[in-house]
Amino acid sequence: MSTIGSRIDETGTLIADGGGFALRRDIGGRWKLDLHRVPVDHVEKRVRISGIIVAEGLIDVDALGPDIPTG
Repeated sequence: MSTIGSRIDETGTLIADGGGFALRRDIGGRWKLDLHRVPVDHVEKRVRISGIIVAEGLIDVDALGPDIPTG
């Protein structure tokens, strides 16, 4: 895993995780997400997130949206 303070930009599936949300990463594993808005339209769908690692396994998300393939 990356270090606290690192910026990440990843894709995966947004999933409900207890009382919050997590990203099931395309490359394996998952991140717990600290979200500023509830992304109900994106649950169980492929998304791209970007944010800062604020604790082990926790991302402070500053952008979340659908993963739109390019090319």
